[in-house]
Amino acid sequence: MLRTLVATLLLAAACGAHAGDRITGKAFATRSEVLARHGMVATSHPLATQVGLDVLKAGGTAVDAAIAANAALGLMEPVSNGIGGDLFALVWDARTRKLHGYNGSGRSPRSLTLEWFRQHGYREIPPLGPLPVSVPGAVDGWFALHKRFGKLPMRRLLAPTIAYAREGFPVTELIAHYWALSVPKLAPFPGFTEQFTLDGRAPAKGELWRNPNLANTLQAIADGGRDAFYKGRIARVIADYFKAHDGFLSYADLASHQGEWVEPISTRYRGCEVWELPPNGQGLAALQMLNILEGYDFSRIPFGSAEHVHLFVEAKKLAFEDRARFYADPAFAQAPLPMLLSKDYAAKRRALIGSNAARKVEPGQANLGGDTIYLTTADRWGNMVSLIQSNYRGMGSGMAPPGLGFILQDRGQMFVLQEGHANTYAPGKRPFHTIIPAFVTRDGAPWLSFGVMGGDMQPQGHVQVLMNLIDFGMNLQEAGDAPRIQHEGSTSPEGQATPMADGGWVDLESGFDYDTVRGLMRKGHSVRFADGPYGGYQAIARDPATGAYIGASESRKDGQAAGY
Repeated sequence: MLRTLVATLLLAAACGAHAGDRITGKAFATRSEVLARHGMVATSHPLATQVGLDVLKAGGTAVDAAIAANAALGLMEPVSNGIGGDLFALVWDARTRKLHGYNGSGRSPRSLTLEWFRQHGYREIPPLGPLPVSVPGAVDGWFALHKRFGKLPMRRLLAPTIAYAREGFPVTELIAHYWALSVPKLAPFPGFTEQFTLDGRAPAKGELWRNPNLANTLQAIADGGRDAFYKGRIARVIADYFKAHDGFLSYADLASHQGEWVEPISTRYRGCEVWELPPNGQGLAALQMLNILEGYDFSRIPFGSAEHVHLFVEAKKLAFEDRARFYADPAFAQAPLPMLLSKDYAAKRRALIGSNAARKVEPGQANLGGDTIYLTTADRWGNMVSLIQSNYRGMGSGMAPPGLGFILQDRGQMFVLQEGHANTYAPGKRPFHTIIPAFVTRDGAPWLSFGVMGGDMQPQGHVQVLMNLIDFGMNLQEAGDAPRIQHEGSTSPEGQATPMADGGWVDLESGFDYDTVRGLMRKGHSVRFADGPYGGYQAIARDPATGAYIGASESRKDGQAAGY
């Protein structure tokens, strides 16, 4: 008995001595950052992270690793992304010391018109089926990035995913959960059940999933290049499928697709240059929020206090008013970027914020959901990639062309059917996009590549991560793990009108003190404790003194940051 007691005490001493070392006295749990000298990959799936890391070790660039990891995620996390979706990226080129932006979003079918929607009684574009499908831009994006910054052949980059697709891999817990939610919604659409279920059900946690159709598609892309997808047999299968199922996406739409290199936009926040991509994405909203919030001294406003949350929410409302009015495909509606990014304009908007939640939510501010993957990579030469990719609503439209192993996105649902709006539907137009990568430089040098996933949460998440790092002194891991705020628009997820005179909902993740909740209520906010969605997060920072990389990936997803 005595011997057993002594052994137990010794074991407790050995195992428990460090149990409280990471976090004590905080409202959230976190873990250590990942540190490495030669390269780093952070994705929302551990196997995809390892695929990217293997590419770096084999001499590939950060772009090579990003493409390989993105391909793996399309197989392993189909609930969020795949080659039926769009892609955006920011690439830091160490040789020229310049940040490059790529917009890989696809356009609406040219044969589908606003008049068609009116004639058929649509007031909005449905979220599923053939009507919200736009041209998928991801594959074109891979090849555009690879042509400019890649090193290893595309066959090498796609080979790991092709092998996993043929041999199978165990499905993770979170992905199995979302897959099970998707099956009842998407089962009615042709090709989905045959290609994305096991006898009509989603794979469970730990079950092996194989996708030989996707393996064949990726092999065709590896052998034939981007034209194999947009001009070859794959494009013809897609076009014939939509023609057979009352859709509008055509071979001509696919064959004419081209993404584009764009100049990133930026603002300075307390000495840091924060970079986003211009519309048709919503990265501008993060920059506008930062400009407004820069006018407050957060060294005197504690993290998680009612004042912190209040100022954040009111800044978000102001930025999202402009988002609803201006953000759209610049080929159809040019947003006044110099004005929206100016500090003078931010000061005028900041003056509208009072001590109470007087700001109502403007029309067009209902919450826009969506599942997404974000990944970031960094190589031995100092190149860094910030990349985001999505099918939009979970697994996308449900439209799965026969034998191809992927689902087409439903990003076209983002268009509005109101004439005169910047984001009004038009043939051959790119919809307003929620997915946004981010990057930060200091004194012209790369500091941080990061992103936050999840619809309207993305610009809100960008701002919160940066405030956590810059204003509240958190490290890279803590900045992602800290409890989050999400302000939603004038309707709840269930479609019910909000109280408090359409001021929207303030969703608070667990970890905020109840004094904060009471303080926000006194200011007139409608507050909810919501389990989600608060997005996922990956990040890589570069130590300016040593050049070493710091990686982070938080626990809301299945992700991993790893380096060597």
